[in-house]
Amino acid sequence: MADPFYLTTAIHYPNGKPHIGHAYETIAADVLARFHRQMGREVRFQTGTDEHGLKMAQKARDLGTTPRALADEMSGYFRDLFDALNISYDRFIRTSEDEHHRASQALWQAMEAKGDLYLDRYEGWYSIRDEAYYDESELVDGEGGDKLSPQGTPVEWTVEESWFFRLSAYQDKLLALFNEQPDFVRPESRRNEVMRFVEGGLRDLSISRTSFDWGVKVPGAEDHVMYVWVDALTNYLTGLGYPDPTEDMAKFWPADLHLIGKDITRFHAVYWPAFLMSADIALPKQVFAHGFLLNKGQKESKSLGNVTDPGELADLYGVDTLRYFLLREFSFGQDGSYSPQAIVNRSNSELANSFGNLAQRTLSLVFKNCDAALPPINGHTKADNALFEHVGRVVRDEMPKAFADLAFAQALESWMSAVFACNAYVDSEAPWALKKTDPQRMETVLATLYICIAQLAVAVIPVMPESMTKLLDAMGVGADLRTPEAIGSQWYSSLAESGFTLEKPQGLFPRLDMPEGEGG
Repeated sequence: MADPFYLTTAIHYPNGKPHIGHAYETIAADVLARFHRQMGREVRFQTGTDEHGLKMAQKARDLGTTPRALADEMSGYFRDLFDALNISYDRFIRTSEDEHHRASQALWQAMEAKGDLYLDRYEGWYSIRDEAYYDESELVDGEGGDKLSPQGTPVEWTVEESWFFRLSAYQDKLLALFNEQPDFVRPESRRNEVMRFVEGGLRDLSISRTSFDWGVKVPGAEDHVMYVWVDALTNYLTGLGYPDPTEDMAKFWPADLHLIGKDITRFHAVYWPAFLMSADIALPKQVFAHGFLLNKGQKESKSLGNVTDPGELADLYGVDTLRYFLLREFSFGQDGSYSPQAIVNRSNSELANSFGNLAQRTLSLVFKNCDAALPPINGHTKADNALFEHVGRVVRDEMPKAFADLAFAQALESWMSAVFACNAYVDSEAPWALKKTDPQRMETVLATLYICIAQLAVAVIPVMPESMTKLLDAMGVGADLRTPEAIGSQWYSSLAESGFTLEKPQGLFPRLDMPEGEGG
């Protein structure tokens, strides 16, 4: 039995409705979860919402509501979006849950027992928007001379009593971690940034606040609430039942992967491992920090009026089309730019014209020329075997390796190479002409294509689960065959001999038109 696999996204901050970046990260995680399940691993996939902190308290006050009511409403939008995007999470966690408060307090007490917490007075720069503390040396000058965080967000001078975590005591241990496990932080550019930050010296971290009360209470100091990042990071443990010695904790911790955005790398690659070291809890195996999605080259912002509702994109273009585009268009880990035109062009050229057309015309030829029954194989030629070799290599070798490495665009590039090979084979073999000149050869050509299309559909199920499941169901390919290893060619003859017949084939991917006002 393959090892269990525990995968998390960052939990999303619900002070507003979800945007395209939330969808991007969660779709990528879902593809990875589906891939590992397909490879026979027991997967635990967790996402959710990070509901505490000053930002939520202020937003609720501005709206004339309570933080709890705001969290309930906004968290619902995230769950609804992820369900609409076909996200196969096993646990949707909310940090306002009682069991999460208990887990966060247990982690706090473990760090306190280690002697790593002390009470003092915090004076320094704090960004409410980032929920982050910054050293003077990290600040940049804004247009009006105001100090801004490295992310360009406003900071304010904060003075209050605070509990501190002895982060400075973990500098050498963190550097040793990065050197001994070079894949702990990926991609390499993020690892280098984190190492430079730690090498520059670590100051102890303020980890409680007294200026508001929307958060997890500090054990033994009820007038303090935990710094939101202490509580947020603990969610990865809460979801497995920590601090209780549960079966899930034993099976799935340490996490195999925390999938996050690059703007929160420091919290996951510096603070989180230090907290875990302090609490004597095993460290996650990897933190992967992906890039940002840009809207026509610009970062989305409400002031620019270019914020995209991912649910509307899914409604407009189709869920599977959106999932495919976001992982095909640019390398995961780097920033990428999207636009309606890019989505339409990619979908039409690759999904509608290439794979969709390949499947539609092949199944239509079988339906029309073979009385909807699967044709027999009458001996293969070199051309048939070359196509089987190409498709098999892509399905059983190239794509699994790329998916496992989070190289989604590379996996789909390989997939398209096999789709193109199938289309070239159709054109060169011309089964519609063989109908008159060599009907037995036509049967073998159509059988060869049928097998290859099934293999390609299985390989890309993690990315486009709805449409590929629909296609494989129509083709009579059983659920037990829907793994890269199982979907060889042996199943075909028994399916053909079983008397299976096709229903009239339906198109998978309709051609898309540019939305009104977008130009093309």
